[in-house]
Amino acid sequence: MSPEKAAATAAARFRLRAMFSMHGISYPPEGIALIGLKQEKLLEVRAKTTSGWIKVKTYKVLKASGFPGPKLREGDKQVPEGIYRITTLNPESKYYLSLKLDFPNEFDLMHADKEGRKEPGSDIYIHGKDISTGCLAMGDPAMDELYTMVMDAGMTNVTVVIAPNDLRRRGPVTNMRAAPRWTQDLYKDIKTSLVKFSKTEKIR
Repeated sequence: MSPEKAAATAAARFRLRAMFSMHGISYPPEGIALIGLKQEKLLEVRAKTTSGWIKVKTYKVLKASGFPGPKLREGDKQVPEGIYRITTLNPESKYYLSLKLDFPNEFDLMHADKEGRKEPGSDIYIHGKDISTGCLAMGDPAMDELYTMVMDAGMTNVTVVIAPNDLRRRGPVTNMRAAPRWTQDLYKDIKTSLVKFSKTEKIR
């Protein structure tokens, strides 16, 4: 990591400690959920506590190419939808800092195989800048905090949920007639995760 990025992430860590403290949460938390809402262009951060999953901050997504609906093939410029893990932190990304997702995951690969799709896509990130060809572009200041948060909490303690829209509030805005039939099952799983990560055991 360059000295400039190291200084930026150190400053981000200072802000994050203050932010989490304001919510009564120790930093780094034992778990983090990053909830991406494509239509709303928001990325919600929730931290695991003894009281449940507490919302800490919501970032604006500067760019997310495509439209509501799952990613099906390489080059379709769709942001994927599903429940993912982070596999790589790249401090030298050409998009400033980046977090690589495990897309395609088992669910994506299973349906691609059933449908004979040989290239379901790859190299999906949450990254800086404001350019997207299937990734969530967050801008550099937001990535200072997101990258630092994931680095400090540990990748294995982070879950990423990407939804077509906020399924906690309404049904999917996706054109379901044009979407694969299995999209309904995917959205049930996504909604279940959204509700889980939004649950608090007591009012804070």
